[in-house]
Amino acid sequence: MIPRTTSTPTPGYWAHDLDPFLVRFPEGWFLDGIRWYGLAYLAGFAFGALMLSVYYRKNRSPLDPDAQSNFMVALIIGVLAGARLGYMIFYAWDAFAANPLSALRVWQGGMSSHGGMIGAVLATWIFSCRQKCPFLQLGDIIASLAPAGVFFGRVANFINGELWGRETTVPWAVVFRYDLTNPFTGEAETAFLLPRHPSQLYAAAGEGLLILLWTQLRFWKKEPLPHGQVLGEACVLYAAVRIADEFFREPDIGVSAILGLTRGQFYSVLLALAGVAFIVAARRFSRRGNADAE
Repeated sequence: MIPRTTSTPTPGYWAHDLDPFLVRFPEGWFLDGIRWYGLAYLAGFAFGALMLSVYYRKNRSPLDPDAQSNFMVALIIGVLAGARLGYMIFYAWDAFAANPLSALRVWQGGMSSHGGMIGAVLATWIFSCRQKCPFLQLGDIIASLAPAGVFFGRVANFINGELWGRETTVPWAVVFRYDLTNPFTGEAETAFLLPRHPSQLYAAAGEGLLILLWTQLRFWKKEPLPHGQVLGEACVLYAAVRIADEFFREPDIGVSAILGLTRGQFYSVLLALAGVAFIVAARRFSRRGNADAE
């Protein structure tokens, strides 16, 4: 469905005019410039690296400085590859099936948060096998760090003026710009969408900040929770918040629903089921450990 547009911004609402670039490079350079979206990923990884060091000093992580570096490299590869492949498989399958190499065209945009999570979990599992560290313990660690990356990423989505929400008349609605092609001249033009929910900021607050605070509180409990509990809770909570957020977010153009749910909602249901499985596994292994200790 093509969004409705106007030639001028709707009076009474803020018209989005943020630049997706922090710095623009001269024309002809290999890169267009430094984008806020790329900086969001860097900020998320920097936060993770900082907190891994804190966790180790506070005896909440088995990873020494060398292992922390290796773990961060594994996570960066897992998150970036998972986010890109997840987008192509979950939201652009036809294009991916026709040309799998299109997944390498990262400059065209398209990253999936669910795919990034899958990539992070797989990277953690592989790392845990090689380093002989408990997977569920490492899972709790990444679950307490990943929401920061989600927060930064959603803020960057807002700056980019992408993934906007559904039409609304709430006072804080935003008028986003929309690039289209004039059917008569074939030239690119800029129109303005009717006021919409700033769903990117809703997601930043819910999927990012809220879950970050929850997982940090749970991770730092005086009596540590069973390994895997924080990971499971994070998955369930993210799924619940994402399902709610989807009611305010405009579905991607050309992407069909699944069983009456948006793609984001459907994949979140699967994520919630995985979260429940992690919680069950955490409690089962905890009971088994207590029994062995007796």
